[in-house]
Amino acid sequence: MSRYPHAVIFAGGKSARMGKDKALLPFGQSPTLAEHQYKKLKAMFHHVALSAKNDKFNFNCQVIIDHYEVSSPLVAILSIFETLTDVDSVFVLSVDAPFVNEAVIQSIMRKEDCEADVIVAKSPSGIQPLCGLYKRSILALAKEQYKQGNHKLQDLLTLAKTEIVLFSDDKPFTNLNHTKEYEEALKQTLT
Repeated sequence: MSRYPHAVIFAGGKSARMGKDKALLPFGQSPTLAEHQYKKLKAMFHHVALSAKNDKFNFNCQVIIDHYEVSSPLVAILSIFETLTDVDSVFVLSVDAPFVNEAVIQSIMRKEDCEADVIVAKSPSGIQPLCGLYKRSILALAKEQYKQGNHKLQDLLTLAKTEIVLFSDDKPFTNLNHTKEYEEALKQTLT
């Protein structure tokens, strides 16, 4: 399998619903969820980084620190392209979506040459903005949204030229937002 160029794991959220930083929770065979996601993407991408407010990780990885005070995925996208100045596109994945697998990522990456600014997954529960390929061509629009104080990625995707990749199952896109979801996910890694 050919490896793709760039991926960034979004791990800068507040984890308010979990009550503790979910990026640092143990998961599968890895000491943390962040490292689990990193290892998975490292097998598919030449360069993998983590996006966060600070370097809180205890393994060797590039951390792209947010350039703005506000916490949001929009800020992460701006910071990524402002940091990786020679990169034209980046696959992004939320740290709390550990079941997004190689098949899902390949389905999205197969469309990387299309004319869209963004290529994202859509499951029965809706658009999955933190599982997709973002191109540098979205940067001007993202900056405009930031200036207007609109941090909703759904709104950015509506304004951008967005290519949707349909998936019939919600399971790969399960987010671990609450303790119960995390505990359920841990059980699945044991089976």
